[in-house]
Amino acid sequence: MPSFEPVIALSRGLEILRIINAERQSTVGSLHKATGLNKATIVRMLETLEHEGYVLRDADRAVYAPTGRCLLLSHGYDQHLWIGGVAEPIMHEFRKQIGWPSDIAIFDRDSMIVAQTTREPGSMLFSRRPGFRFPLLATSMGRAFLAYCPPEQQERIISLLSVIPGKSTELARQPKKLAALLTEVRQRGFALMDEQYSQHVFDGRVWAMGVPVRDADKVYASINIMMLNGVVTVEDAVKDFLGPLQDTARRIASSLGDNFRATLWAPSGARTD
Repeated sequence: MPSFEPVIALSRGLEILRIINAERQSTVGSLHKATGLNKATIVRMLETLEHEGYVLRDADRAVYAPTGRCLLLSHGYDQHLWIGGVAEPIMHEFRKQIGWPSDIAIFDRDSMIVAQTTREPGSMLFSRRPGFRFPLLATSMGRAFLAYCPPEQQERIISLLSVIPGKSTELARQPKKLAALLTEVRQRGFALMDEQYSQHVFDGRVWAMGVPVRDADKVYASINIMMLNGVVTVEDAVKDFLGPLQDTARRIASSLGDNFRATLWAPSGARTD
C-alpha cells in the first residue's frame, strides 16, 4: 500500500501529457472532452508543461503538441525491447514455418505492449511497431495473459480495469462473464480476439489466436498469430497452427528464463500500483 495519498495535480498533469501524445495536436476543448477537467485547470497544466518543455503551443491556432523532450520519459523503460530481442529469432523461424505473422506482447499496468512482430511494414492491413499499446480484455494476447497469470495478479488487474471507463474495459465490470471467458481460454489452451474489437479496428477482416509465454512460475508475455477472416477458419488454425504456436511460446519462455538467470533481469509483472 502507498504511504501517502496520490498527488492529484501530478496525476492530472500526466494524464494531460498522455492525451497530448496520443492526439499529437490537442486543444483545450479536446482535452476537456477527454478528461472532464475544467478548462481553467487544463490551461494551468498546459502552461506548466509548456514551461517545462514537454509541450509546444501554436499561438495562431491555440493548438498544443508534444515536443521531443517527451522522449526522455521513456528512456528508462526497455523491458519490451529486451523480451523482443530474445524472441525475435524464434519468431522469425515460426513465421517461415506457418506463413502468417505474429506478435509478442507484455503486460503493463492496464494494457499490453508489442515487444516484437514478424509483420512486414504495411502488411495485414496495418502496421504496429514494438512499443504499441493495445487493450487487454478484447485481444487474444491480453486474454491469454490474463487467463494464465497467477490468481492474485489476475485479481489486481481486473480490479484496476473495472474502474477505467470505456468499452475496452467493460468485461471487467461483468465478473461472471469474464470468469467464464478466462476458464474457456484455459480449457482450450488459447484465446481469440473479440469479434467486436476486430470489427471496430480491422473492419472484421482480421482475427487472432493467442497463447501465453510462460514457464512453471512466470508468465512473461503472450504471442499470437494474425490471420485473415475467410482465409483461415478457427478450426483449421487450431488443427494446423496451435501446436506450433504453443511450441514457439515454450521455446521463447525457455530462452527468456535462460537470459533472466544470466542477467538477473526481473520482469515487472503486473504493475498495478
